Amino acid sequence: MRAVKAEGGWAVVSTEEVEIHPSADVSPYIEGRLWDDSDLPFLELMTQAVHDHGALAAIELAHGGMNAANLYSREVSLAPSHVSTAANYSPAQARAMNKSDIRAFRRWHRDAALRARRAGFDIVYVYAAHGLSLPMHFLQTQHNRRTDEYGGSLVNRVRLLRELIEDTKDAVGEHCAVAVRFSVDELRGSDGISASGEGRDVVGMLAELPDLWDVNVSDWANDSKTSRFAPEGYQEEFVRFVKTVTTKPVVGVGRFTSPDVMAAQIRRGVLDFIGAARPSIADPFLPRKIERGDIDDIRECIGCNVCVTGDYTMTPVRCTQNPTMGEEWRKGWHPENIPPRSGTDSFLIVGAGPAGLECARLLGRRGHEVHLVDASEQLGGRVTREARLPGLAAWARVRDYRVNQLLKIPEVTIVRGSRVTAQDVLDFGANRVVLATGAHWRRDGIGRANTRAVRGFDAPGRVFTPTDIMEGAVPTGSEVVVFDDDHYYLGAVLAEKLRADGLMVTLVTPAERVSAWTVNTLEQHAIHKHLLDLGVKIITQHNIVGFTAGEAVLECIFTARTAGVRADSIVSVTSRLPNEELADELATAAGAMQAAGIVAVNSIGDCWAPSTIAAAVYAGHRHAREFDRPATDEAGFRREFPQL
Repeated sequence: MRAVKAEGGWAVVSTEEVEIHPSADVSPYIEGRLWDDSDLPFLELMTQAVHDHGALAAIELAHGGMNAANLYSREVSLAPSHVSTAANYSPAQARAMNKSDIRAFRRWHRDAALRARRAGFDIVYVYAAHGLSLPMHFLQTQHNRRTDEYGGSLVNRVRLLRELIEDTKDAVGEHCAVAVRFSVDELRGSDGISASGEGRDVVGMLAELPDLWDVNVSDWANDSKTSRFAPEGYQEEFVRFVKTVTTKPVVGVGRFTSPDVMAAQIRRGVLDFIGAARPSIADPFLPRKIERGDIDDIRECIGCNVCVTGDYTMTPVRCTQNPTMGEEWRKGWHPENIPPRSGTDSFLIVGAGPAGLECARLLGRRGHEVHLVDASEQLGGRVTREARLPGLAAWARVRDYRVNQLLKIPEVTIVRGSRVTAQDVLDFGANRVVLATGAHWRRDGIGRANTRAVRGFDAPGRVFTPTDIMEGAVPTGSEVVVFDDDHYYLGAVLAEKLRADGLMVTLVTPAERVSAWTVNTLEQHAIHKHLLDLGVKIITQHNIVGFTAGEAVLECIFTARTAGVRADSIVSVTSRLPNEELADELATAAGAMQAAGIVAVNSIGDCWAPSTIAAAVYAGHRHAREFDRPATDEAGFRREFPQL
């Protein structure tokens, strides 16, 4: 994966945080490790791969302090002072480090820097970003209550960070650049480090010591805000002071997706280098495309943070825009190099949502004749509908990128406003048919909490689906209940829309929190706060078991006690059903299909199994890459195995 980024033109390709010692263990979360020499061969694979493409390799040496629960290593967590561990409500405390511990920590960090040099890294980071790093904990007054030379005044609290920089430069400075990643603002006002206060002072105190300043805001949820809650380049107001207090080069981040915004920050002297994680995931070849002037070919990050979910679910990273992300080694997928066609197959793709668009794009790139047909005049399917909702406009890039690419591929013909029947498929003449007809939301309330239809959800004109609302339906009455048993973003977004339309909105969910799955996208807290600020009433841990005009019947998920809540209408956000009618018709016409020369009919995306937009894009991409591979019962991708 990192080799692909280096090939794509990124000048420096860095690890994420790499643990320097067993007491830095953040299991079950997956990070790199540099505990001892046995970790070197694996890190060397990365540096070699990055160097093969002419880029520099950087490593973020990190210790999570009180955030490292050490569940695997079973070491005691460390902190500046005695505090509770901050990892997953762990029923343990971190121990206040004594002078011996501090000396040991400095030694661990120095040893890790020396190992990093031996592994071939060109840039070694001293990591003091977010509330996830021990040097940052020493800077924070809420965690550092020491009364010795490492506590109290800012000069004392910055001492450990200064020593780590000096130790690292002494150890590897002749061969490696030493960078500091520092969160200049915690967005906690006077209770934390801020760009107008101690954040500025820390940079001023250490201004000329590192070779590079890498600056951002804290914590991760603020640093990696979704597009729903922050625009591109939003960190500028916090980091622009840095270049006024140091002569050393400065790199910053901010979900940069537009080359114009990147260039503007460089021209205006805000930054010297553009840093990017999410944009480099969405398009590893973003720099090359800028270099070539192929701006329209950039897959711009949509800021959905599906990539972050891999961290929280301990699974390979994935991306809505770039389905090859995480599959570079496992499946040998490359984001730009597409295998040519292996035969003369022609394709009819029914449905131009995210799965159909991606499938058509890749098949066209491979050189196949493709006809993409959609019942609507506007392409994009669910992406187009959802992108009209509050905060989701950037998601239209999933559609826009693919439509723009399809218009450049002569092998692809797009037909709009044409509903395809089974007879149309038989008469069309393509020998392969791909169904990407999507799914529709249930109206009966069946989902995770209710396995049978909810009583009263068949009330005409009073129970609405998300699609109804997205297509302009107006709920009856002034008080509406949004029943969110989906637990991703849509229930809360619809509540926001209905509130903006002037309705009194109550959001009810059986989960313990609003939009529970968005914990994995770093935005659950922001969603909850936003709804409260809008005046949306929130009721968690309750199921809806009945509805009559004027009242929804709620049931506590623990006690089964019931209560009523005022509701003129219900918006049911529960589960979806595949649009599989066309597939069912064709399944009964095997003889006619054979006579028509059709060798295969395949369903992909939501019409096969409703899921996320990212899953739909992946399904379209996978089918286009793998339809001509021989069938096998093997996993279909390479796996990592423990070394024993």
